[in-house]
Amino acid sequence: MSTGSDPYRDIRDAVRTLCAQFPPEYHRKTDAEHTYPEAFVEALTKAGWLAAMIPQDFGGSGLGLTEATVVMEEINRSGGNSGACHGQMYNVSTLMRHGSPAQKEQYLPKIASGEWRLQSMGVTEPTAGTDTTKIKTTAVKKADRYIVNGQKVWISRVQHSDWMILLARTTPIEQVRKKSDGMSIFMVDLRQAKQSGLTVRPIPNMVNHETNELFFENMEIPAENLIGEEGKGFRYILDGLNAERTLIAAECIGDGYWFIDRVSDYAKNRIVFGRPIGQNQGVQFPIAESYIEIEAANLMRWKACSLLDAGQPCGGEANMAKYLAAKASWEAANACIQFHGGFGFAHEYDVERKFRETRLYQVAPISTNLILAYVAEHMLGLPRSF
Repeated sequence: MSTGSDPYRDIRDAVRTLCAQFPPEYHRKTDAEHTYPEAFVEALTKAGWLAAMIPQDFGGSGLGLTEATVVMEEINRSGGNSGACHGQMYNVSTLMRHGSPAQKEQYLPKIASGEWRLQSMGVTEPTAGTDTTKIKTTAVKKADRYIVNGQKVWISRVQHSDWMILLARTTPIEQVRKKSDGMSIFMVDLRQAKQSGLTVRPIPNMVNHETNELFFENMEIPAENLIGEEGKGFRYILDGLNAERTLIAAECIGDGYWFIDRVSDYAKNRIVFGRPIGQNQGVQFPIAESYIEIEAANLMRWKACSLLDAGQPCGGEANMAKYLAAKASWEAANACIQFHGGFGFAHEYDVERKFRETRLYQVAPISTNLILAYVAEHMLGLPRSF
């Protein structure tokens, strides 16, 4: 849709070519059967796209978050769902920024080659939600290991990942100066953990998104799997969350363009009362408004990317990009399903599937209300509301 030169045209063309090997019927089938798009993710891995942000010295492409968002955008714009694989992008970002040289040497080459997947991040808990400082999962150091007990919820891609980044309390909250202190992050070998203290319980949900509830009972993690300094995990995880929100923004933009392309084409060709429905302003205006909002969200996405790639603070921009893009894609989804009429609810048109998929981002990975609260407090200086 956008006009002008595109510095990422080569990436877009290559990702679109790969996605074309997985037509709508493929995604429709995995959605209907609630199965993981294994072949699709494997193709992305073999082509190197999920190693985009890994430095070339470790076998990756050495690209930035900006290029990674283009990959995610194109997957969604092509009719796929990046939710099956986007975790590796932001999890790798956390590992690269805060992992030791030995950890990078250990993990990154095998992640880049596809031998290992790092698709999961264990943060959210049922009693804490987005109030991350209130998590109750503990990691107690004993000799050369940490013993983990607790529970996590809405942890995605655990069943299709080899490793997970886990956030746990290593110092009780009542013993720290700031409530954001005393948390640490670890690399968890999921294959081993499932045999020694980790129980995974799938959560059926309205989209084909593999997500789970996790229970830890005296699960052991080698001390060398601690990332960075003990007690600084909350700060480390924020870098990954900013990358996550910016990547999600790009995915929503891809969804938005998919909806606009689909409904515009339909409105031009659907004849009712002797004229195309797209000739009516009541149809034109919601589509045009959605397109304007997607284009505006795209600008904030590029701003967030440039800041993160430059190593600059970008919490506000990442949150605003996610908010604007999720809102724009949802409005485009509503217009698309509305003007398709009954056909919008038919599986064969794919509108209802994409409608469900993009609705998720009003809630996750952070709700729109919490983004508004963040902007009010941290960017406008208003009193904290909670």
